[in-house]
Amino acid sequence: MKIMDKAAFEEQNVFGLGAPNDAFARYFAGRSYLNPLTRPEDGLFLANVTFEPGCRNNWHIHHASEGGGQLLICTAGEGWYQEEGKEAVSLEPGRVIVIPAEVKHWHGAKRDSWFSHIAVEMPGEACSNEWCEPVSDAEYEAL
Repeated sequence: MKIMDKAAFEEQNVFGLGAPNDAFARYFAGRSYLNPLTRPEDGLFLANVTFEPGCRNNWHIHHASEGGGQLLICTAGEGWYQEEGKEAVSLEPGRVIVIPAEVKHWHGAKRDSWFSHIAVEMPGEACSNEWCEPVSDAEYEAL
């Protein structure tokens, strides 16, 4: 369900908005928020990531020599996920996206809805994240 009203969205965003995602703001078009649910030292890092309407992250790649990748569990609002060279996928609460290592992709909110997902960094060997170019306004507006 699309949700433009922030107060209504926060009622459905059961894992909480968290703090402004200032540390990674340069990799996002628009404002995002981060609410860590576990600590990296726990062995599996999970965070609730919230995107204001129209916010999306840059194209990026989760590298790993073995295993790795990312898992998205959509929890509130509506968003988009797209792999390079493929059509964008609509995201709604309950949708799970498995992103293998080495797949260039982006994700974020639809222009007319807040959006939240739990992001899981999948365990692997020699894991790293490469931030690439922004999703252009033309690419995003075409969705």
